[in-house]
Amino acid sequence: MDWVTALPPSGDKIYNACLVIVDRYSTTPIFLPCHKDDTAMNTAILLWTYHPQTDGLAERIIQALEDTIRRFCAYGLELKDSDGFAHDWCTLIPSLELAYQTSVHSSTGQTIAMLEKGWNSRLPAETLREDLIEIPPTASSFKIMLDKVEHQAKQTDKELFPLRNQTPLTVPPVEQNEDKKIKKVIKERKLRGKNQREYLVRYRNPVHKDEWLAESEIPDSDKLSRIFEHERRPQA
Repeated sequence: MDWVTALPPSGDKIYNACLVIVDRYSTTPIFLPCHKDDTAMNTAILLWTYHPQTDGLAERIIQALEDTIRRFCAYGLELKDSDGFAHDWCTLIPSLELAYQTSVHSSTGQTIAMLEKGWNSRLPAETLREDLIEIPPTASSFKIMLDKVEHQAKQTDKELFPLRNQTPLTVPPVEQNEDKKIKKVIKERKLRGKNQREYLVRYRNPVHKDEWLAESEIPDSDKLSRIFEHERRPQA
């Protein structure tokens, strides 16, 4: 084991040092954030019943640890990733341990995880489903449809662009007549040779005005017929 000191303050407890412990057989590293002024008792609390030996085995790993921390702390105490999350060296230690344990070392030809556990830890990239990478067959036809829609939208915008400064058509106000004044809106006539009524509709919309419509083409025509017949009766 060995100490790495003079680190920037990190974590909730303001750690400024790191205790590096290395397994002699598999060279598995363990990084324990701590304080530079920790006593022997505080150091013993971080360890287990087996007393580790102090030699140069941890020096190579300490170089990698210091190089990694130096990159993260060169421009300040915190590092912000592309998503805007802030990190310091204390929170990045678990990721550093995982990366070191899953790397193939030249001295052993194996990863540290393989020598220690017999299997490699799964990395986040390995959790992605490989079948999702393939493009579905319908993607090409879907792209063609999107291109057509985009072309049609641009064409419509091009046609309507010259009309942008024109005054919009004004719709004349429609007078809401009462039922007793319905005869001012429609008139009755008989179809030649057919027993079906037609009504002259004065106004439907800006395009359809003063049109004769059959009784079957008018909504609620039976109600209009009753009102019309009532209006035709002589008033007492």
